[in-house]
Amino acid sequence: MTQNSFAIVGFDLDGTLVDSSGDLTDAVNHTLAFAGRPLLTVEQVKTMVGGGARHMLSQGLEATGGSSPETFRPLYKRMLAYYGEHLSVHTRPFPGVVAALDQLDAMGVTVAIVTNKFEDFALRLLDELGLRERFATIIGGDTLGPGLSKPNRAPIDEMIRRCGGGTAAFVGDSIYDIMAARNAEIPGIAVSFGFLLHPVEEMGADAVIDSFDALVPTLEKLSLS
Repeated sequence: MTQNSFAIVGFDLDGTLVDSSGDLTDAVNHTLAFAGRPLLTVEQVKTMVGGGARHMLSQGLEATGGSSPETFRPLYKRMLAYYGEHLSVHTRPFPGVVAALDQLDAMGVTVAIVTNKFEDFALRLLDELGLRERFATIIGGDTLGPGLSKPNRAPIDEMIRRCGGGTAAFVGDSIYDIMAARNAEIPGIAVSFGFLLHPVEEMGADAVIDSFDALVPTLEKLSLS
């Protein structure tokens, strides 16, 4: 590890490390089509990602006519089943991700993932993309139990514990990510190219990066502040 860096860097997954918008949109639209609803665009679905699969489908149904608890449950199961079989049809890492991970590895920085995606989906997606072994730990939205996903600080604290402790920073694309970092009292870095629900300047991040080329220099600046 260089003198001016963090010991641990955590990442969100969807919209931060990988562009999964195509596969998530396909899963939502598969479900909406079954329910006789109009389909949504990728740009519409992007704003629904971040709070987990249940939130995403709920938002999709609300945008196309609403739903009751009775109608939601079978549609939710259908969406999960479809997505589980189509995790990486279109999903790819954002440009510069692999090079940034290589840089952090060369610096001796431990990297991890904290996502609101189900842990099983996250693990299988990363396997299919050949990235799983790059991370010391992968924590999903269901890993710690109900109510303990981002923006709760619990998964960030667990990430730091699993990585052996030390100074940490977190990188994400949503208000959930930046709030979780703030709640855990570590720096939060927002990416401007993710699935943004709010303007990136309004998320309260400690720094914003427009590409992964800027990640290491930004981490080094934050470590000195």
